[in-house]
Amino acid sequence: MTITTIIEPFKIKAVEPLRMTTRPERQGILAQAGYNLFGVRAEHVLIDLLTDSGTSAMSAAQWAGILDGDESYAGARSFYRFERVVKELTGFKHIIPTHQGRAAEKILFAIVGGAGKLIPSNSHFDTTRANIEVSGAEAVDLPVKEALTPSLVQDFKGNMNITGLERLLKQKGREQVPLVMMTVTNNSCAGQPVSMGCIRRVSELCRSYRIPFFIDACRFAENAWFIKTREPGCKGRSVKQLAQEMFSYADGCTMSGKKDGLVNIGGFLAVNDDDLAQQARNILIVTEGFPTYGGLAGRDLEAFAQGLEEVLDEDYLRYRIRSVAYVVDKLDAMGVPVFKPAGGHAVYLDAAAFLPHIPPRHLPGQALACALYLEGGIRACEIGSVMFGRTDPAGGQFQPAPMELVRLAIPRRVYTQSHMDYVVECIGELFSRRDGIRGMRIVAEPPLLRHFTAVFEPL
Repeated sequence: MTITTIIEPFKIKAVEPLRMTTRPERQGILAQAGYNLFGVRAEHVLIDLLTDSGTSAMSAAQWAGILDGDESYAGARSFYRFERVVKELTGFKHIIPTHQGRAAEKILFAIVGGAGKLIPSNSHFDTTRANIEVSGAEAVDLPVKEALTPSLVQDFKGNMNITGLERLLKQKGREQVPLVMMTVTNNSCAGQPVSMGCIRRVSELCRSYRIPFFIDACRFAENAWFIKTREPGCKGRSVKQLAQEMFSYADGCTMSGKKDGLVNIGGFLAVNDDDLAQQARNILIVTEGFPTYGGLAGRDLEAFAQGLEEVLDEDYLRYRIRSVAYVVDKLDAMGVPVFKPAGGHAVYLDAAAFLPHIPPRHLPGQALACALYLEGGIRACEIGSVMFGRTDPAGGQFQPAPMELVRLAIPRRVYTQSHMDYVVECIGELFSRRDGIRGMRIVAEPPLLRHFTAVFEPL
């Protein structure tokens, strides 16, 4: 007999109760939150798929590390353990802890950004883009064309358009392009992986122009697993070896440990350049804390170091990637339009195809996310024209996002298969009644990262 079921490679030692709500209750909750799911209290959510950031369940060994954390202000033992683990993994010379990934981005782009600068990437996610733009620079997305077709099945849709990158570097050069970013996996393009070959070619191109190459490494282990299972010649190598090779092509990285660090808080900036590291530490001391804690308690550094070791366990990664594919396969079999193939950390619904009667200007992704909460108490996140759309301030012309997606980000080691079966059932029920879902409009919005706090209303 061949056993095909992929089980959770862990036992549950502690549980947290979930609160059930009725549809009328959820209608009132949603209205009170201004139809913005970021404004809904967690206690009113049944299955929370808003983000995979900081929502992991930590292991017994991580909790033990928390009790053992060294809380010394300077030179804490916990920092040196963390530094040792990160250096072994990434090979970078300077490891600068921060309280989360966006703090590392803020420090980096405060140094290299500025008016007239361009920062290309396969696709920048929201906080990266915001930190670039706050510095005065411009964030440039260069995804491969295949990434913009959700129904197309191809192995590495997270890759960067290397031809487009070379054209940009030829036109602008080192004076305007201070560094190139590569996000692994590519969150804005449905968590799709980047191949080792693409990382290598981008690195070679950057070095030919003497431009630093940085990796946004928050989901590095998931990306390494895809390389191991999909890229020719990589099957016999360990995920750790593949991750180390990925980092070897870069000059530095930023990381939110709240993803593949398996912790609830933490991040870091890692670089090889001595001068850049010194400038970063100067900003760190002013904004985050002393260089050996960087805004984190010693217990957080202990848990983070342990998480970076646990995330490389291949039984865990096999289960993690298969759990996401399980949901994608079920929805696809029901005819629900999903982004294919399954990515690493989330299921992405193609809201434009799910709700073809709602044009981009009426925000189909936000409408679908709200409808899903009303249907089953499931909280998801719009990744479309709310997050990435623009209105031209000069002519008032609406510029939609390249894709209208709804992301169901699956927290690590939190939900079981029965939870995911419930999610599938709710989406299937909603799909059968999709013609009744109305579009939405924005009532009020902030100038940056509007998806977090904007107020909406149904049309």
